[in-house]
Formats: sequence, C-alpha cells, structure tokens
Amino acid sequence: MEKKELQFWHNVVRSISDSLMIVGFDGGILYANKSAEETLGMKEHELTGKKFAELFFEDERNDQFSQTVLDAIYDPDREHMQVVPYYNGEKTLHLRVTSSFLTDGEEKHVAVIVIFSDLSELMDLREAVKSMETIRELNSQLELRNQLISETFGRYLSDEIVRHLLDTPDGLQLGGTKQNLTILMSDLRGFTAMCQRMEPADLIAMLNHYFAEMTEAIQRYRGTIIEFLGDGIFAVFGAPEITETHAADAVAAALEMEVRMEGVNRWNAERGYPTLEMGIGIDTGEVIVGNIGSEKRAKYGVVGSHVNLCGRIESYTVGGQVLISPTTKELIGTDLEVAKTMTVYPKGVNGELVITQVTGIGEPYNVHETLVQSAMHQLDHPVPVCFRKLEGKHETAEYRYGGLTAVARDGAEMETAEKLELFENLQVRAGGKLFCKVVDKTDRGYRLQYTAIPTGYAEWLKEARS
Repeated sequence: MEKKELQFWHNVVRSISDSLMIVGFDGGILYANKSAEETLGMKEHELTGKKFAELFFEDERNDQFSQTVLDAIYDPDREHMQVVPYYNGEKTLHLRVTSSFLTDGEEKHVAVIVIFSDLSELMDLREAVKSMETIRELNSQLELRNQLISETFGRYLSDEIVRHLLDTPDGLQLGGTKQNLTILMSDLRGFTAMCQRMEPADLIAMLNHYFAEMTEAIQRYRGTIIEFLGDGIFAVFGAPEITETHAADAVAAALEMEVRMEGVNRWNAERGYPTLEMGIGIDTGEVIVGNIGSEKRAKYGVVGSHVNLCGRIESYTVGGQVLISPTTKELIGTDLEVAKTMTVYPKGVNGELVITQVTGIGEPYNVHETLVQSAMHQLDHPVPVCFRKLEGKHETAEYRYGGLTAVARDGAEMETAEKLELFENLQVRAGGKLFCKVVDKTDRGYRLQYTAIPTGYAEWLKEARS
C-alpha cells in the first residue's frame, strides 16, 4: 500500500474513537491510530512497519488476541469477531476484535482492518452482575437453610430461641447474662398413674395434642418454651425477647392455658382418653439466661434460685389452679381476679411465702378462668381408708388410717388422728392408688383434692358406702 493511500486512510480514521490497525497480508503493520496506540500500550513508531508476529507472539497472555488477527489474515474470505483478553503491560483488558478488509479499485482485498474496542468496564459490570446474581442465589439458599433450620429445630426449640441463634452473631457461644424475667411451670395431675393404664401410642397422641394447645397459648403472649419436662412445661417470659410486661404476659398465658383445658378434655373424651387437670406456678426474679452446657452439647436455658422457687410454687397447685409469687403479683399493674391467698413454707426459702391463686386478668388481656367447685356429699358413716404420705415422688413405708366423711367428684373430706400439713401429698388406698393433696383443714378433719383417680375408685366407693 502506497504512502498516498495510507495518508488517505489516516485522514479517514483519525477521528474514530475505536482502536484501529491495518495489517497487510504479509503480516506487516501498515497503520495504527492514536486510540490503538493507547490500547495496545505502544507508540506509533513501535507499531508501524513492524511484523505483527514479532510484536505480539512473545507474550503468551496475548495468544487469543494474536490468533484472532492471524485468522483474519489467513482467512480473508470472511470477517472475524472475538472478545479476547489483552495484556498491555499494565493490566489485562477485554477487547472486542473485529476484522474487515481494505480493497483496491478492482475490489481486491489488499489488507486487513482490525478494529478493537475496550469492553473492560462492560465485562467488569457483567461480572458484577454475575456476582450479584450469585449473591442473590446464596441469599436464597441461606433463606432456605434458615427456613429449614427454623422448621426443623423449631419443633425442638421455640421460634424465639431459633431466631435468637440465627440472628445473633454470638448466639451459639456458651455463657449467659443476668436478667429479670418471669418463669412459668405447669404439670399434669396424676400423669404417672395414666402412664401405667394407657397404651403408649394413645398416651403420646394425647400428650401431643395437649402440648400443641398449651404451646399456642404460651406463644400468643410472647412466652418462650425452654423445654417439655415429661408432662410438664417450663417456659419463660421476657427472654430472649426482652419485654416490660413479662409478669402480666405470663399470668395471661397461664389463665388461657387453663381455659383451653376444657377443649383439650372434650377432644380426649371423644377418643376415650382420661380427663386431664393441670396446675401452674409462676415466679418473677433475676436469673442467669443463656447457652448452658459444653462445646459438644448445649441448650438455651435459665438457672437460678427463682427457677427452683417456681417449681416449689407449682407443687402446691391442684388441677385448675394458677398460683403466683408475691414478686409476680407486685409487678402486674393490670387488675387481677384473686380466688384466695395461701401462706406456705417452701424449701429453700427463709420464712413464709404468701402465694396467690388468680382466676382472671383485666385489660388489655381480659382472660378469665371459671372455677367449678364440686359439691361435697356427706356420707352416712365414715368409710375407713389407709394412706401413706408422699415425700417428693416416693411413698413413706408407714401406713396411716382415717375415714372419708364426705366425697365429691374431685375430692373428699377425711378425718384422721394423724397431723397433716397443708399441701401435703397423700396416696390413699381406694380402689387402687388414689393420689390427693391436702388443701384445707376443716372442723372434722382435712379437705383433700384428688390429683389422680384410679379406675377402680368408683366401684370401691359404691361398695364402701353400701
């Protein structure tokens, strides 16, 4: 190509912003514009008149760029286009390389025109988009993982505990903090005796339905279930979600739990299951809350003297009772309906403790429990019975003697020469093991509340009265 023609092409392409280079079919570089010099990292005198292979073949990083240009030289019958990497001595660019042809007056190809555009920013943007898509996919997978964890472990832990573990960076670390909260403990009366009479499948079905109803009531008032203890429930209010109304929330939840027992027992009756009665104890105070255990096995829990005290208060309950401690009562600003107060002397407490039986709570909860007192029927003559005192879950060896003077659906009056303490637990021989709690002292003896009635009790009482 003559200088006159090159000058013509220089005048034509000098205003083109894309990089342009003309290469002869002999491999020599005939022309390169200013943009090409900047893109390739070379000056005009380093390009023009030099063989393409001499300049670009030595660096293996530019093999794809070199091959694209050579394809255009050795295959002049068609245009070529590729996006290839190119290292210009400072950084690697992404170039779109397009080839065309110079023709003479006879339409004969005389050289190759190579145009290359820097797509680095666009490629970076595409990679960024890919990264964003990857991040979205990872986030989606994380959400699915968290959902799986919540659905799976939510059956073993409360939703609040699962969220705390997932959302808190140090949620899985062992350790705890002191916190003022309210503890609720519930227990079914006579459950041990039920276990001996029921088929395992029926017992589990009954328990699962009972726990489902109680769980809804607890979670409705922002309670956190720590664990199920056999037939009992151990829950806290005010952790891990800190609230100012944890005492009132706990009492409202407890009352709703008792209200729901009517529906639970209707469900039981339809299936031939026994009637359940539940007692609930509540206490408020400072405890240590957090992850307790070892690196291999831990659980979210609470420890402290108030946990023990709550258990003691629950032990004084009979079926249908909600008993609360003085600290819980003091914290509740909402009106409470009180059935009675009782003075007790629990282990681990110096002196007496006045606990309160509540049957309702006002605004904004408005939950009320209806207590049905069964009438006592006086017997024509005392029915003799023998009984043992219970220390914890264990029976004392010595039998004592007394006589039932009046009976009701859920209790009896008994006269005895033995001195009994209020809230003492007894096991009476009456058609089987009749479990009772001493709930009051009368002129003629003691009022007993049944906590577990044996299947043979009704027949025994019929025979004893006759």
